Amino acid sequence: MGDIEATWDFRDPYVWMQKTARSALPPLIITAAISGGGHGKESNAALPETPEEQAEEAHRAYEAGASQIHVHVRDPNDWSQCSGNPRDYGLVNGMIRERCPDVIINNSTGGGPSLTTEERYSPLFADPAPDVATLNLGPFVSKFTMPARPDHLPHSRGPIEYDMCSGTTYGELNHYASVIAERGMKPELEVYDPGQYWVLRDLIYNNNVTPPYMVQFVLGAQTASFPTPANLVSLINELPSGALYSVIGTGPFQIPMNVLGIILGGHVRVGLEDNIYYRRGEKASGNAQLVSRIRRIAEEMNREIATPAQARQMLGLPQVA
Repeated sequence: MGDIEATWDFRDPYVWMQKTARSALPPLIITAAISGGGHGKESNAALPETPEEQAEEAHRAYEAGASQIHVHVRDPNDWSQCSGNPRDYGLVNGMIRERCPDVIINNSTGGGPSLTTEERYSPLFADPAPDVATLNLGPFVSKFTMPARPDHLPHSRGPIEYDMCSGTTYGELNHYASVIAERGMKPELEVYDPGQYWVLRDLIYNNNVTPPYMVQFVLGAQTASFPTPANLVSLINELPSGALYSVIGTGPFQIPMNVLGIILGGHVRVGLEDNIYYRRGEKASGNAQLVSRIRRIAEEMNREIATPAQARQMLGLPQVA
């Protein structure tokens, strides 16, 4: 496996044209966000909740071409909620690692709407630890209704109204970034809007993150940047030197934003956390279906799909023996 130029000046049109003309853009890292910490089987029956279901969905996505699996672990006392217990994350991480030995395990610290800050960061203390942990670089405001969970599902309940702000501070983010580094993990830096570059540059200034910076753009979520081509290009233009990026588009914007990410030399995230539909009016049959589609699109565009080993090299993660 040769060296891969994963980062370059994304603003330089001559570099982009050269790489595109020679089909020399880096291999595409496909991340599968298999569940999320909000909606569950009440929204799509294919969404995994139990550890066994999560491990099986991870394996299917891995077989379809995902080199990274993003995990929100559910609470065994209420499968409709996200867990804040590191032991629950350790169980699921271990099961995924057993089935997918070299895949990159990416644990969420976004958690779910009912968790405290300390509970959201519990995956940092899981055993086995993830390779990557997310770090949301700022507060965001959400207002939504979680649909009723019908009686045929465990832990049934009525609809839940949420009107909330997920807050954080510079100090908290610097602290948890340092914990991620101390525990040998890589932070995935979640950028929802361009103002959060202030936070990223503060983390860099304090030496709490190191290159290659792994930036995840989230477009289309409430109070995030609108999922438009202009906004994505603007976010890319503000990337610090030594960064690579991946693109999330929520709901119906998953494919448009993913395709732009492929074209522009970035990477992509798909999965039932971000989008429960395959096409308008047709729910996805599982995460592997979404991975397979974006893989097919990328290959038709002459973009190689990254193996887990290639993804590890690009992200500066250790290889699995």
